[in-house]
Amino acid sequence: MSKGSDPHRGARLFGEPEPEAKLAAWRANIDGGSRGNPGPAAYGVVLRDPRGQIVARLKKYIGRNTNNVAEYYGLIAALDYAQSRQIRALDVESDSELLVKQMRGQYKVKSADLQPLYERAKKMSQSFEAFHIRHVYREQNREADALANEAMDEVSGPAKEESGKAKTENRAAPAPNPVLRVRARFRSGVLYPLEDLDLADGAEVEILLRLPPRS
Repeated sequence: MSKGSDPHRGARLFGEPEPEAKLAAWRANIDGGSRGNPGPAAYGVVLRDPRGQIVARLKKYIGRNTNNVAEYYGLIAALDYAQSRQIRALDVESDSELLVKQMRGQYKVKSADLQPLYERAKKMSQSFEAFHIRHVYREQNREADALANEAMDEVSGPAKEESGKAKTENRAAPAPNPVLRVRARFRSGVLYPLEDLDLADGAEVEILLRLPPRS
């Protein structure tokens, strides 16, 4: 033991180590929308400090793009803001299940438009000492959604339809529902899609089964 050293420094009673202090995380709510998908698109971001106080509201029109591209632009804007202010811990909330699951590695990124945005966002997220991203419902993401709508309104004018998610297409008349054929596997009483589906929470689908003839 060196002279003047304190054998109890850095230790608690009975030799228990001092617990590491948890990093105080900032929170970013992100959203992106497109009127037409693809169509006029924008993102909105609301950032809060560890006390829950709003410190920044970001919004930007990004031209003609899809919903998913706009979502990634919103995520990158939040990451860039946090990096530029040396924020060490960031929690991100998004109502895009696709984006969240891709960032978590649960879904593969198959779109050529999303691949470079995903790679950039992933690399940026790894620069933080603590980074988490989670899915929330639209009702919990209204402020970011409103900012995205404001950015689109400033360029293309207010949406003709009633207020709602910026992702909703602006239709003058009802259009026929698109038909999407998806292969699925039946196992233990449950159908499992074999492809990633970017469906809104609560979406209803119709299932057409073609059963093989019985021998």
